[in-house]
Amino acid sequence: MTNQIKTVLLLTVLSAIFLLIGYALGGSSGMTTALVFSLVMNFGAYWFSDKIVLAMHQAREIGADHPSGVYQIVQELAAETHLPMPKVYVVPQLTPNAFATGRNPKHAVVAVTEGILKILDKRELRGVLAHEISHIENRDILVSTIVAAIASAIMYLAHMMRWMGVSGSRRSNDREGGGLNPLVLLLTIVLAPLAASLIQAAISRTREFMADHSGAEVSHDPEALASALEKISNPALIQEIKRNPMLPPDLQPAFTHLYIVNHFSGESLMTLFSTHPPTKERVRRLREMKLETPRSA
Repeated sequence: MTNQIKTVLLLTVLSAIFLLIGYALGGSSGMTTALVFSLVMNFGAYWFSDKIVLAMHQAREIGADHPSGVYQIVQELAAETHLPMPKVYVVPQLTPNAFATGRNPKHAVVAVTEGILKILDKRELRGVLAHEISHIENRDILVSTIVAAIASAIMYLAHMMRWMGVSGSRRSNDREGGGLNPLVLLLTIVLAPLAASLIQAAISRTREFMADHSGAEVSHDPEALASALEKISNPALIQEIKRNPMLPPDLQPAFTHLYIVNHFSGESLMTLFSTHPPTKERVRRLREMKLETPRSA
């Protein structure tokens, strides 16, 4: 099963949960109200995502004269994928990471931290940037916005059901019958938001696997990205960085879904809620591509 099919199936399940809850709560009007509310909220986040993210990270735009060579690598990869040239930013943070944002390929941004520039060589950096370019090519910002809209609608409906359950219990002595089944109500309030969160995280992990694969194909060098992921996920390195007394403002947990690596989650059961797959699994898959996609000369 391909990652594209997984995304479609998970999105279908998420949509089905939303439709069932909305119908149980208020019929078609209940579904419509929740969906419109969440779409408006997430449309604003989608439209202004690049400005919000860059401002929060204090990022600065760079050009072809920047000594890192990042601009030239992005330019080359954009041409390889027939995409418009994204804007390129550097984030003044030592934690090694990178991300792509922007509402569509014509308004895309690729950003890297100063930390990632310090620890990766040019080949590894190219692998990371190919991953980010692939997020733009795959329109992952749009996909994540749609998923977030449906998931937030489910949260909103579950909250409404909780309120209705409390209100209904106060009137239960006045009349019998009607209303929602208490067991169904309880299960929906508890399980629906949990299921939405799990599916949202699963879709995000699937898109990361896709970007790894397509990025490795674009760069013709899966080993470069595998090596980069190992370096920037090294726990000892991250702890050493965080002990630095001159550390600038750190990366923002609210934007972990954008980063190439999530430094805020561990390799445990909580990975089910993580926006990223385990690094070891990503590296394994990339290295299995080695024979299929040899590095170009």
